[in-house]
Amino acid sequence: MNPMWLIRAKRWAQHPPSVTRIKLVFGVILVCLILVGIEKTIGVPDWMQLERTGRHGIPR
Repeated sequence: MNPMWLIRAKRWAQHPPSVTRIKLVFGVILVCLILVGIEKTIGVPDWMQLERTGRHGIPR
């Protein structure tokens, strides 16, 4: 473990983040989980699918 992480943890313990920042982080995580859930249940549109290509960029 890098010693800088210990210094960072000490600073974080002395000055914890505000409640607003914690809500923001959990909100972003929640939105990401919702998007993953929608993608897994409904799927993604065809225009978002990647095409598999060979070595020279020619579709298989």
